[in-house]
Amino acid sequence: MKLVRFGKSGFERPGVLMGDGSIRDVSNLVPDFDPASFESGAVQKLRSADLSILPVVDPSVRLGAPVARPGKLIGVGLNYADHAAEAGHEIPPEPIFFLKATSAINGPHDPIVLPRHSRKADWEIELAFVVGKTARYVEVANALDYVAGYTLLNDVSEREMQLERGSQWTKGKSCDTFAPLGPWLVTPDDIANPQAIDLQLNVNNIPRQTGSTRTMVWGVAELVSFLSTVFTLHPGDVVGTGTPPGVGNGMKPPIYLKAGDVVNVKGAGLGEQRSAVLAADDKDG
Repeated sequence: MKLVRFGKSGFERPGVLMGDGSIRDVSNLVPDFDPASFESGAVQKLRSADLSILPVVDPSVRLGAPVARPGKLIGVGLNYADHAAEAGHEIPPEPIFFLKATSAINGPHDPIVLPRHSRKADWEIELAFVVGKTARYVEVANALDYVAGYTLLNDVSEREMQLERGSQWTKGKSCDTFAPLGPWLVTPDDIANPQAIDLQLNVNNIPRQTGSTRTMVWGVAELVSFLSTVFTLHPGDVVGTGTPPGVGNGMKPPIYLKAGDVVNVKGAGLGEQRSAVLAADDKDG
C-alpha cells in the first residue's frame, strides 16, 4: 500500500493511493498515520477494507508528510562509500548518526525556505524508513519486521552552519522546511528489496545525484539493529539512511541552493517530490 496524508498543513487526513492514481480518504478507518496508529496496528485494518467505496480525494489537494508527529527524526551520515569520498572522509567503522529536528519536516511539494543569511544550503536525497513497532536490541536477521514503510527524504543541509560554526550537524540540518518527506509511505509488501532502489535528484532539471541503495555501507536491516542498541526505536520514528554522491558541497567549485531553484527528488516505487526554493523573506511576506 501507498499511504498519504492530505490537506492543509496541520490539518492533514490519512489516505491511500490506489492503483488508478486516485487517493481514497481513509479517515473513517484510521485517525492518522502517526505513532499511535502504527503501535496499535490500526494501519493493518486497511488491508481487509474495501477502499474502493471510500470518498475520492480532489487530485489538486496538497499532500503533507506521510507520517504525523514522529518522536524522532534520525539521520545517518557517510553511509555511501562514494559520498564519503567526495566529502573527504574515510568510511566510518560504524554508522554515524544524528538527530534532525522534527519541526524541519515538510510536505513533499512544499517550498524549502532558506534561513536568513543562508549561504551554503545543500541537497541530499535519501531513502527513509518509518519504524512500525518498538525496537530494542533487534537482531539483523529480523530487523526488517520492525519497518512500517519506506519513503523519500531530502535531508536539506546548511553546510556553513553544519561544518563551519562549531561542526554541529544537527544545527545545519534542522532549519524549518529542511526535511521534505514523501509523497507516500510505501508498506514493505510493495518494496521487494529496500537495497535495490534507484534514487535521483535534479536541481532546475539538471541531474545532480544519481545512485542506488545497493551501494549503502549499512543497509536498512543493519541500521535498525545498530540504532536499537543505542536507544529504543518507537513506532513512527523516521530514519534517513544517508545520501549517494552528488551533493553541492562536493562539487568543484561547490554549488548551493538559492531562491528560485526547484529541486526534484525521485525514488523507484517511492514517487517524486518537487520543492521550490524560497528566501526567508519571500515566505515571511
